[in-house]
Amino acid sequence: MKLERKIVGAEYAGFRLDKFLSVRLENLTRSAAEKWIEAGLVTKDGRSLGKSYRCAEGDRLEIRIPDPVPLQVTPEDIPLEIAYEDDDLLVVNKPQGMVVHPAPGHPDRTLVNALLAHCGTSLSGINGVLRPGILHRIDKDTSGLLIVAKNDFAHQKLAAQIKEHSFTRIYEAVVHGNLKEDGGTVDAPVGRNPADRKKMAVTERNSKRAVTHYQVLARYRGFTHVRLKLETGRTHQIRVHMAYLGHPVAGDPVYGPKKSAPGLSGQCLHARVIGFVHPRDGRYLEITSELPHYFTAFLNRLTPL
Repeated sequence: MKLERKIVGAEYAGFRLDKFLSVRLENLTRSAAEKWIEAGLVTKDGRSLGKSYRCAEGDRLEIRIPDPVPLQVTPEDIPLEIAYEDDDLLVVNKPQGMVVHPAPGHPDRTLVNALLAHCGTSLSGINGVLRPGILHRIDKDTSGLLIVAKNDFAHQKLAAQIKEHSFTRIYEAVVHGNLKEDGGTVDAPVGRNPADRKKMAVTERNSKRAVTHYQVLARYRGFTHVRLKLETGRTHQIRVHMAYLGHPVAGDPVYGPKKSAPGLSGQCLHARVIGFVHPRDGRYLEITSELPHYFTAFLNRLTPL
């Protein structure tokens, strides 16, 4: 069992304990936080707290994070496009439409099911039962490169790079409209949409700094092909930032116009480049993938300016 300590900052004063934990601990849902609290795993000054406890500034909390439970996800022999692999990690090129890890409504045919069949038991267990080896995620309808750790050593080293923003992640997208500038930076905090908890938004409330750099690659009638480099990696960051600029990603059913772009079944967004320092030998590796067919086919239907 891993012990983690958190000090409550002024911005979290008044938060219910379960909400505080879900915000401050990566990949922890509020329901999972409730279970940890009910099990007595969250204490202050040696005393267990209830889920409805209201945090106060300066509270020193100790969280005992349970060890991963035996995996209950079934390995499935699903073809994977492996862009790079060694004893510590692999980089997979995820197709559009594939869910990364099991969740309600998506119990199987996920990337995790495929990874279990490909790697067997050699996956990091740090993220628990449903996300073995997963360091970061991309949305179901976003395609592209995703790195997976095969052991806890690699997971910790790579996660540190992500936290330090030294991880290279470059995407390409087609967005609605014509960007005025040929390049720029969006530096706007992203958090849960106060009006709709299922969506993210640019907001000052309970948010984290989010930075996206963009560059125009080509202009078309009604659309722009752009390259986007993430400095941070917030949930739906690119989709939210481009919508914030008034240029949502083409085909985005959540942040884009209700009338989807013709021929797209999801957002035209591809994680094209991933770069990192290898956790074992210190080499810098940069992996690039080709644009998938759905992306190039959409570009070919557009009229260049």
